[in-house]
Amino acid sequence: MTSLGIDSLRPLDLFGFYLPPLVLWVVVAFVPFILLRWGLDRIGAYAFIWHRPLFDAALFVVILGGLVFSGGTRWL
Repeated sequence: MTSLGIDSLRPLDLFGFYLPPLVLWVVVAFVPFILLRWGLDRIGAYAFIWHRPLFDAALFVVILGGLVFSGGTRWL
């Protein structure tokens, strides 16, 4: 298991704008979030969910946290 180096915490330079690495993780997490939302809607799971926007927000946070803590996005 490797620890986070100082290079993984430095801001990213995108056309002169400095962005924290979390911004790119959010963009990467958006793809599986949309796919899961679509899948849950197709199978009718949202009929059993009391507050859809709150569930969607929690789902996005879980996906984002999973990506960040899994180390699957070391290339960012």
